[in-house]
Amino acid sequence: MRIGLTIIALTMLCFTDVKAQKFGEPSHVQSIYFGGGSYYVSRRQSKELMSFLDSIPNLHNFVITVHSHTDNRGGKEYNQWLSTMRSEMVIEELIQHKKIKKEVIEIKDFGLFNPVHDNSTWEGRRKNRRVDIIFWLAI
Repeated sequence: MRIGLTIIALTMLCFTDVKAQKFGEPSHVQSIYFGGGSYYVSRRQSKELMSFLDSIPNLHNFVITVHSHTDNRGGKEYNQWLSTMRSEMVIEELIQHKKIKKEVIEIKDFGLFNPVHDNSTWEGRRKNRRVDIIFWLAI
């Protein structure tokens, strides 16, 4: 009886600690933030990105999407250009990591559209000036 209860308890522990990724959810997300009108990736953010990439096991099992955003300052065309420049700079950073190939990276440049934060505030605009790097398990 005691052995049976121990087996049941161990089985419950094994199954309750497992956190499976739900279908359609990203596995990892890292954001790079920019100053107004800038597409420069700082040395600090570059180092943090490399550390983040090193922390992901089996990096070759992921598809990566790069979502680039701007705030609403400037016109539509300018922000689209800026969004493209930001994503290109982040992709250059990503492929410096020897385990990432450009072919596994998909790009979506949102520009000033699809803001997550309120562009009527300084803080909201600061948070919208970013590139989100999203890792999706491909297997």
